[in-house]
Amino acid sequence: MPVKKLLLILGACASLAACGATLGQQAVGGAAVGAGASVLTGGSVLSGAALGAGANVLACQTDLADC
Repeated sequence: MPVKKLLLILGACASLAACGATLGQQAVGGAAVGAGASVLTGGSVLSGAALGAGANVLACQTDLADC
């Protein structure tokens, strides 16, 4: 498996595990992980941050992740 793909998968998993107590904390935690994953994989930092924030808020607010 290519390293970039592995890092992207790990970043996605980490963003789902980055729950916070409030909606703002969930968004910021997901954005940080998403931006970091984008930097590591050579993607757009803003897109990664937006996707990470959205994914983390969705996961935490719908109980997809054990937050």
